[in-house]
Amino acid sequence: MTPDDILKALSGVLDPDLKKDLVTLNMVQHVSVEGNAIRFSVVLTTPACPLKEKIRQDCEEAVGRIAPGYKLDITMTSAVTTIRDNTNTLQGVKNIIAIASGKGGVGKSTVTTNLAVALARSGASVGLIDADIFGPSIPVMFNCEREQPEVKVVNGKNVIVPLEHYGVKLMSIGFLAPPDSAVVWRGPMASSALKQFIGDTEWGPLDYLFIDLPPGTSDIHLTLVQTVPVTGVVIVTTPQKVALADATKGLAMFQQPQINVPILGVVENMAYFTPAELPNNKYYIFGQDGGKNLAEKFKVPFLGQIPLVQSIRESGDSGLPAVMKDGPTSQAFIGLSETLARQIAIRNANFAGTRKVELIS
Repeated sequence: MTPDDILKALSGVLDPDLKKDLVTLNMVQHVSVEGNAIRFSVVLTTPACPLKEKIRQDCEEAVGRIAPGYKLDITMTSAVTTIRDNTNTLQGVKNIIAIASGKGGVGKSTVTTNLAVALARSGASVGLIDADIFGPSIPVMFNCEREQPEVKVVNGKNVIVPLEHYGVKLMSIGFLAPPDSAVVWRGPMASSALKQFIGDTEWGPLDYLFIDLPPGTSDIHLTLVQTVPVTGVVIVTTPQKVALADATKGLAMFQQPQINVPILGVVENMAYFTPAELPNNKYYIFGQDGGKNLAEKFKVPFLGQIPLVQSIRESGDSGLPAVMKDGPTSQAFIGLSETLARQIAIRNANFAGTRKVELIS
């Protein structure tokens, strides 16, 4: 039995998402055969891979067919994929994920917070920029609204050091302005602040950098796509018609030919109400499957549903994200993060890198 025999056997094992075999994808590494022991590593495309055990089992079966009686030692590890050109702004950041909505109040910041924390808890390196300059929510949701980031000098230039909570690096205008004051700026000033959060902050190596965008389609959105190549966009909506109408506009903006940022999927927040005393009951108070229907209409992935439950609101107010607590709500956000990580890997494997938008008049 030789390493080549092992690789040949594993060439019949497919990644369920990418639809290619592990050997072609260079996911099998460090193959060795010593006596009756076979060892190799499988490098997954994300630490949040929900199919980890299936891939392990498929590998065991493939090798077991050609090497019965051998002792098999498989190490499951991960390296998040990227197709970004790291010579651009945000060197070392593998994927930039924008979280958008057409309408305010749909829970976009709540979804962003829990996605970021869930991926960080899975082992990924994660950052989050609160790009909602006029209504920042991230400081409250991470329980750090009274904290301020440090500033240090690097090569003669002032650089912001992001705060870090729950394993996520954070930057928000809420850290730089008094919590009770209003930011009264014209559009160019807000855009300039976002550029500073991107270019003048020491993010370091990150697997995922989330951008929590303000509602609508505004200067901030255009500044983002003109400043960095965005890996993809997640659209957050609630099921009712008025929210879907605005979400449609937000989705359509990123699909315009001159912008052309891939849509990673749609999240339906507040999909149904489940009271604590009746955990198995679902009441569709805002309508049913609106986000799912939106995804089907535009032929984009549907990432999942998040229920409307009191504990999510309490978690946001207390600054302890719901994904950090045991229960069905936590599992919903973990499942959502795993599905998003899969869609990012699929996007990186099948599509060319997104370019910065050069000019929009």
